[in-house]
Amino acid sequence: MQKTYLWALVSLLASSLVDARSAVFDQTPLDIGGSDDSFDSIARIDPNSNDLLKSEMDKVIASSELLSLHRALVEIKSISDNEQAVGGFLMDYLYSKNFTVEKQFVDYDDPTGKPIRTNRRFNIYAYPGNSASPGIILTSHIDTVPPFIPYSLSHPEPASFKREDILISGRGTVDDKASVACQVIAAMDHLEKHPDIPIGLLFVVSEEVGGRGMSTFSNSRLNSGTYHTIIFGEPTERALVAGHKGMVSFTIRVHGKPAHSGYPWLGRSAVSEMLPILTEVDRLGDIPVSQGGLPSSEKYGRTTLNIGFMSGGVAANVVAEEAVANVAVRLAAGDPEDAKDIIFRAIRNAATKHRKDATVVISNGLERPKGDIEVIFGLEAYGVVDIDADVDGFNVTTVNYGTDIPHWKIYGDNVKRYLYGPGTIFVAHGKNEALTVGELEAGLEGYKTLVAKAAERERS
Repeated sequence: MQKTYLWALVSLLASSLVDARSAVFDQTPLDIGGSDDSFDSIARIDPNSNDLLKSEMDKVIASSELLSLHRALVEIKSISDNEQAVGGFLMDYLYSKNFTVEKQFVDYDDPTGKPIRTNRRFNIYAYPGNSASPGIILTSHIDTVPPFIPYSLSHPEPASFKREDILISGRGTVDDKASVACQVIAAMDHLEKHPDIPIGLLFVVSEEVGGRGMSTFSNSRLNSGTYHTIIFGEPTERALVAGHKGMVSFTIRVHGKPAHSGYPWLGRSAVSEMLPILTEVDRLGDIPVSQGGLPSSEKYGRTTLNIGFMSGGVAANVVAEEAVANVAVRLAAGDPEDAKDIIFRAIRNAATKHRKDATVVISNGLERPKGDIEVIFGLEAYGVVDIDADVDGFNVTTVNYGTDIPHWKIYGDNVKRYLYGPGTIFVAHGKNEALTVGELEAGLEGYKTLVAKAAERERS
């Protein structure tokens, strides 16, 4: 893995030597075909000439600092808990661009949620010169979900080639290395034009698995509270996000009594007891609060639940002794503690309706169970997150997914928080994760606009 990121860094820096006039790179389309119409010569490529098409697409990527950086990042595997290689590459890259870079080690979690000390993975905090407390910070995460999918290029219509239609595929191309690359280039562009207004870059680990990277930063000396604008990067289809839903997660664990399946009355099936509970849980977002459901709101719609995992039993001829289900809740309104109360009551009511003497308890999942049915709430829980969306020229939307925003403790008054990025969440985490060259480059322009607006605030 060390060799992978070193190779990526050497290749990227070599390409940047083509124009070493400044630390900022021209983002306008390059014309390598000698025509006034960029890449007009490529439009006449034989669609059956795959080698030529691949060569020309590679030239497009290599000719752009943004696209080259994005490729280098995506080519390095960085599944959550294994981000050290991409972190090392990014540190070296930022050093080469004259940033001061601080490495912040981040502990791992054991199954109880307690931190395990380690020096393997780390956040990256970068800033120009000695400006360790900038007023503007751009931040994204460098971890991805599994599995790793290699970087690749394709074009939907080789016979009518347009550079902006080149499709860049692979794990992290959208979530979240598109934002990482755009933020780095946007920061360099800003510092070239306005060196008197420092800007910081924060790239964190573990966003996809609980947010320990951002929590570590938030609770450290680096979270100085001197900032007035924080721009978070996530795939938003280049819209400004006015807020996102809250989050509650929980596990249901049912303890039954095993027996031979020919004599089921001699046991108690954990699976049979789990089914009516999950049926009730699954409808909590669809029924009003007055009937025991979870709240909705005009801004975020209804609360949604996903029963993402369920298992139970050992064989068809054995009455199941254990059953487990994991559920994620996206809260559209209300306090997460109130939501937990609603969820617990629904589980208890469903369980006792199925079997009157069922005992339902809230548990930490570690001690000997004190009831037939345990409800174990996750450590992470937060309500809806309202975000600023007051910059002209952007579409405005809300999203259902979670971010690192609630993990960052804000110090000071009138701090603006923006959520923005290229690409769509609808392909993030999927086998088809991808975005086009045009989307990535347009995303960069959006970041430049947001940074410029933040710089105006600093001057005023």
